[in-house]
Amino acid sequence: METLLLLNRWLHIAAGFTGFFVAPVALLVRKGGAAHRLWGRVFFWAMVVAGSTAILSASLQGLTFLLLTGVFSLYLAQFGYRSLYHKRMGAGQLPTRYDWLSVLVGLLIFLGTIGYGLLSRPFNPVALVFGGIGLFTTVRQLRGFRREGAWPAGQWLRNHISGFVGSYIAAVSAFSVTSLSFIPFPLNFLWPTLVLVPLMIWLQRRYAPEGKAVKL
Repeated sequence: METLLLLNRWLHIAAGFTGFFVAPVALLVRKGGAAHRLWGRVFFWAMVVAGSTAILSASLQGLTFLLLTGVFSLYLAQFGYRSLYHKRMGAGQLPTRYDWLSVLVGLLIFLGTIGYGLLSRPFNPVALVFGGIGLFTTVRQLRGFRREGAWPAGQWLRNHISGFVGSYIAAVSAFSVTSLSFIPFPLNFLWPTLVLVPLMIWLQRRYAPEGKAVKL
């Protein structure tokens, strides 16, 4: 068991650091270009590995909140990646079984995260913040799937940005908690959200303004 946990830990660290440094590269290069697509895929798979190893480690060690954080990061990474396939949603394209299943799983996960935050002793505001963000995301996606007619122009891109940046926020938060011990709780969990959410909003307004068709 100790060997498994050690190998899992090093794999998690390697994937986490890869995602940590690759995400800014994907944001800086030309959007929609070959480099953006390449580094975006590298980031996605790094988050898949980092999230999966976090879930395994937290499950084996009984670390409930770290388990939820790993699931949060993994879910948002797939949400951001899957959004690339929703460019014609409602305009001849319908959600697949995978889309319905993923959004329903997301609802259960984030409702559970909020419940954990409310029932935790001592009180855990971080779980409420993460769970609230995730629940907002999945409810909006569910409403989009049930919407009649085409999605608003650029909605798929706004989802893509929020999913990937949200996954990055979770990864940076986990790094902060485990490595930046001088930052007190709950600020060690929340400062990445406070810093990166404004960036996410700016990116959405810059590359996917409301009411304008976007092609990448």
